Amino acid sequence: MNIAIIPARGGSKRLPGKNIKDLAGKPMIAWTIEAALDSGVFDYVFVSTDSEDIAIISKDFGAEVPFLRPDEISTDIATTNDVVTHLVEWFEEEYNREVITVAILQPTSPLRNAQHIQEAFKVMKDMHAKAVISVCELEHPIQFCNKLDLDGSMNGFIDSKNIKRTQDLEPYYRLNGAIYLFGRSYVNSLKSLYSKGTYSYIMDSSASIDIDTKEDFKLAEFFKTNGV
Repeated sequence: MNIAIIPARGGSKRLPGKNIKDLAGKPMIAWTIEAALDSGVFDYVFVSTDSEDIAIISKDFGAEVPFLRPDEISTDIATTNDVVTHLVEWFEEEYNREVITVAILQPTSPLRNAQHIQEAFKVMKDMHAKAVISVCELEHPIQFCNKLDLDGSMNGFIDSKNIKRTQDLEPYYRLNGAIYLFGRSYVNSLKSLYSKGTYSYIMDSSASIDIDTKEDFKLAEFFKTNGV
């Protein structure tokens, strides 16, 4: 069985209520639920939440929410690994079916769509991958980044060999948080995802907004509203 897990806690310190905040006419989490369902690659789309409000809205948009998270995986220190392991083990016991592939789809990536999910699955198939993780190119060259001393000195801030035109520098990529796709063997060991057999799925930066702040939310709303 292929299952999608959308982890959505009720609490958010920087942007309260963000998972169900109206984004271009829908609760933010609805965009991820609809993308997962429309992709047609999952047997079940689950939302894991500790919030009754999120649960109700998620069900309204077609996701399965069989329970509210137990207290022990609803704290600030609970990890995505804890959430995924709990749901997968519950599913296999409750349904008596083996999970083959799991996707973590964070609701804070509302510009990730059904096509992105389908293409990530295609990478997994074509590369015979154990896992596929979405990335995007860094918006600014990492070669132009460094730490600063306490006094703010920029002595040696940029290596002389990197003083080039941006287009002449080797591109670097970052995790964008939109898609984590992996086989059953990684459940309860997500820290080992970044290893041999894991491949990237490259997304445009415009589809890679990960909402954490009001500014992120406004930008995502602009893109959604204007079809960017």
